Amino acid sequence: MLANTHPELQVIDASRVRAADRDWSLARTPVGPRLVARVPAADAASLGGFEGEAGTSGSTTTLVGPLSARNAAALRRQILWLAPRPLGLATSAGFGDRLGLATPGHVAALRQVGGSIAPVFAQQSIREMARTGRTPQQVLDAAMWGVLAAGWREGFGADADHLKTPADIDACLQAGFTWFTIDPSEHVEAAADGAAPDTLAPALRALPWSHLEDTEAALRTRYVDRDFDVDGHVIRVDEAAIVRAAVKYGRAVAHVAQMYRYLRAHVVDGAFDFEVSVDETESPTSHAEHLYVARELRRLGVRWTSLAPRYVGRFEKGVDYIGEVADFDRDLAVHAAIARTHGPYKLSLHSGSDKFAIYPSAVARTGGLVHLKTAGTSYLEALRTLAQVEPGLFRRIYAFSLGKYEADRASYHVSGRLDRVPAAETMDDGALAGLLDDFDARQVLHVTYGSVLTARDADNRPLFVDALMAALREHAAAYTTCVERHFVRHLVPFARPAVERGRA
Repeated sequence: MLANTHPELQVIDASRVRAADRDWSLARTPVGPRLVARVPAADAASLGGFEGEAGTSGSTTTLVGPLSARNAAALRRQILWLAPRPLGLATSAGFGDRLGLATPGHVAALRQVGGSIAPVFAQQSIREMARTGRTPQQVLDAAMWGVLAAGWREGFGADADHLKTPADIDACLQAGFTWFTIDPSEHVEAAADGAAPDTLAPALRALPWSHLEDTEAALRTRYVDRDFDVDGHVIRVDEAAIVRAAVKYGRAVAHVAQMYRYLRAHVVDGAFDFEVSVDETESPTSHAEHLYVARELRRLGVRWTSLAPRYVGRFEKGVDYIGEVADFDRDLAVHAAIARTHGPYKLSLHSGSDKFAIYPSAVARTGGLVHLKTAGTSYLEALRTLAQVEPGLFRRIYAFSLGKYEADRASYHVSGRLDRVPAAETMDDGALAGLLDDFDARQVLHVTYGSVLTARDADNRPLFVDALMAALREHAAAYTTCVERHFVRHLVPFARPAVERGRA
């Protein structure tokens, strides 16, 4: 029966898995990829958890089914390495994928650079999911199908990024995520940075001391006029420094502790990666502030895998580091020393896409205790591919993005300007891909992804996303090549052998 209804099946060789007389693979079809499962006819009942069209020929039962959430969950029960797992302190990289098609390119880049980088193939923030109209389950499942298609069997993580509420945790935990990044930015008192010391006293008294399991007097006893030696670096904490640190981050610390306890109570086996993000502030996290956050979280019983301070310089979306690399290197040296002394835990580079200038420093100063978090750069490579294979569609997306940029940039740290972007209408088709290398155009395209992917016409039909996805599926090899080439640049500095990292 299947030979008649699916004569067009083209099995993807890299995806084929044989285990206990069962054969699993993905196949290309005119309507998109499909799961193919072959089991002994006597064991056909084992396919009961799957959906699709099944038939028996001789001693074999074959099922062809969609890449659905039900089939993804059933397959993870059959092939354990398709389920994400905690990664611990291994040097790691997060591959944000806003379209769900980039994982084969990410895998190809990892294989090319070698080394021992632990990948996080499923990674998307709650904000990005809202803007793209995706669910946590869709994000995780798309990465899993990409892992199967590429034949990656070395394990991977799944990062539920920038979570703010217990409801966020619930949705991502249910989907199968294993890495939880907590974003307490709404609880950070950024105004503390510029406030005069004598104006901070009322804010200090107003902290949620019961949630911090602390008192003002005890806080002063632990910190004021003390020198903290962190792996050879001395951090002097005076009255003004600790008051400012507590006012700025005290509520955030309490929130992170509450989120951690909630998560710990709901993870069945107790195994997960936990990241603390305090990077979404205008001013850098001082070394005294990092010390305060780490010591207070530890005192409250929080155990974390990685932490993202706000470093010196500017980490704008989609472009290289803006600032003096030497300043970053000196600043990071002390942050890394704090992480080694009060952990160990990894330092996380948020908005880490395309920050090529600082990668060598990040690896050297942390000794490999580092996590690179990328997000929209894979989407930009999708647009680069589109410029090459469907220039007309790219031109329409570019024009639309220009009109959405000023509104969409509000929640991002970007400095790209519309008055500096190149005019695509004067360009030949062959020059369009170069827009992805222009600072201003790149930021315009980076932050308007949500508007592009959810835009609809007057009849409520998608303006771009269906055509974009169809083009990337038709030209999958070209997209994989673009993603691979771009991510090799990201990964090479992080791919040193473990023994070499240990000597850094």
